[in-house]
Amino acid sequence: MKFEELLNKNKIEKVEKTEFNSESAEKSIKFAGKGLETENYDEVMSVVYNGVFKISNRLINHLGYRAIGKEHHKNTFEFLKETELNQELVEYFDNIRKKRNNFIYRDIESISKEEAEEIIEKAKALVQEIRTFVQKNRTKENSKNKKNKNEAVKYS
Repeated sequence: MKFEELLNKNKIEKVEKTEFNSESAEKSIKFAGKGLETENYDEVMSVVYNGVFKISNRLINHLGYRAIGKEHHKNTFEFLKETELNQELVEYFDNIRKKRNNFIYRDIESISKEEAEEIIEKAKALVQEIRTFVQKNRTKENSKNKKNKNEAVKYS
């Protein structure tokens, strides 16, 4: 993962690593599913996007970074594009970010029921993808820490 370029362009900054938690994001996505009944599909999209944005930030913080700047939402997805996550899903939600901006800032409604349902399903897939990524990352770190401890004992 190459984050140096994003650091140099002041799109992210280093922060203390945090424990990963996906609960808040998963609640947002579940809530959005119930919102389908209202037929306000752009709001559903917005709630799902917020959930995806939350879990993305939890991941970034877990890795020891934070998206910064006026375009911190955009910078979040630029960060995700530098990870081993499913890039089709990352690109999909970067496009949802743009649609959400049109809805929030320009009052342009454009989401159908079918697309809202698709957004929810893809968000669930991205949550699972991120949770798997974090688990693999933890396993790598634990193996590395164990190896370092064994080497320290070996040379004592």
